[in-house]
Amino acid sequence: MLELHDVHAVYGRSRVLYGVSLRAAEGEVVSLLGRNGAGKSTTLRAIVGLVEVTAGDVRFRGRSLRGRLPHEISRLGVGFVPEDRRVFADLTVRENLLVGERDGAGRWTLDRVFGLFPALAPLARRRGGSLSGGEQQMLTIARTLMTDPGLLLLDEPAEGLAPVVVRALGEAVAALKRDGLTIVLSEQNVRLARRLADRAYIIEKGQIRFEGTIAALDGDEALRRAYLGV
Repeated sequence: MLELHDVHAVYGRSRVLYGVSLRAAEGEVVSLLGRNGAGKSTTLRAIVGLVEVTAGDVRFRGRSLRGRLPHEISRLGVGFVPEDRRVFADLTVRENLLVGERDGAGRWTLDRVFGLFPALAPLARRRGGSLSGGEQQMLTIARTLMTDPGLLLLDEPAEGLAPVVVRALGEAVAALKRDGLTIVLSEQNVRLARRLADRAYIIEKGQIRFEGTIAALDGDEALRRAYLGV
């Protein structure tokens, strides 16, 4: 479904990715792990056209995404949840969700996203700017799901959230996995990523240092200590 092949990228005048290759098959959850500043967010931003890819290719469902604008990539079925929880502060929760609604008969409805995130249902008339950090994260994911993506990119969804909220987000991602949604999860929370993912990549200084199953990662303590500090 998703394939990055030898991707090099720049941000401004700085080179930020060096030959990154990764893949995510249909229905698979893939974790992209690494320390802060390792290149996790940059990789996701390169997929959706927010960082310039200078060499290599990004392909989704057989189509090259390289050179496409972010809104074009979204229309092709790639949903991106950035780390900074971009909600429309002056719109209600319901209005935020309807902004993301896909034209036509999408699989995601208000009832379905409220079923996935029941904490949002009683907040439907609250303005986005009045929500807690955890509620805003749920809303951002829910709004992205309303675009009916075939691939969901989650950029550090657990960052700065209370453990109880992280558990709720983990349960929601697990439910999406059971439904067969393909997910790439960029995360520093190794415990969460290991619980949800089928496979993992470790990135360091813009280069992939490990690719393998979660079992293989669990069995390599030296690797985890070197690149993840755990």
